[in-house]
Amino acid sequence: MSVATPEPSLPWWRRLLGARPDETVLRAVFHALIALTVVVLGYDLAERMQDQARNVPTLLPGETPDVQPFLPSVRRDVDTPGDKRSGRTPTDDLRKPMTIELVAGGRMEATGAITPGTADRFKAEIDKRGDYVKTVVLNSPGGSVQDALAIARLIRDKGLDTEINAKGLCASSCPLVFAGGVRRIAEKGAAIGVHQVFAIAPANAPSPLKREDGFAEAQRVSAECQRHLVAMGVDPRVWIHAMETPPERMFYFTPEELESLKLASGAAPAPAAAAKRS
Repeated sequence: MSVATPEPSLPWWRRLLGARPDETVLRAVFHALIALTVVVLGYDLAERMQDQARNVPTLLPGETPDVQPFLPSVRRDVDTPGDKRSGRTPTDDLRKPMTIELVAGGRMEATGAITPGTADRFKAEIDKRGDYVKTVVLNSPGGSVQDALAIARLIRDKGLDTEINAKGLCASSCPLVFAGGVRRIAEKGAAIGVHQVFAIAPANAPSPLKREDGFAEAQRVSAECQRHLVAMGVDPRVWIHAMETPPERMFYFTPEELESLKLASGAAPAPAAAAKRS
């Protein structure tokens, strides 16, 4: 008569794996990868939704199809300018691509958003008008940084003045244009402000711009803006205020700050002197 020898007790983790431990482990790894993928996609979607809620655009630095005039002030002591009951240009008109119109007294009025290609149109108008233009009157919520820089350099090369009237707006990249004037006149009541530049891929880009690439591009453009302001004889602290202000808000300057930072009033360096400083 034979007696069955009892099978030794297995460890708990071995019993958990069952009869086919290899298959159980592979199944667990597969499920973990699926869960991780869902978490990553969810996190990315949440970030995109947050960007949309903050109105962060998806184009090149400063190039947005929906420029927002009269963004809220980031400063508690400086009010947000508005277009209602103030005599300012309506918001809808300022969102449109910039119009360039010659008026009496050698003044050229530039009103509206600085869209990609505005610099080429501005140059064509200056080339046609010859020496008649003396002052460029700005009323713009900003837009394309590169176009703004090109317009500013042309204004300085031609020895023109810039002006923002009492009901005018010059925000975002527009102050870069304003800085190009040999004389920069800001009437009392003019709304002048800056904020951060931002960068994401244009619609026809072969692939989306990575977040880290967008940050690097925005930093490069910010440095270019600071060099431009220094070359134009403006205190570079103007752009420090820009870098500290999120894109959905605006840092509006007081009249005293415009003068102390040399953004308004007085004559700027001649083109040759500015070139030596850049």
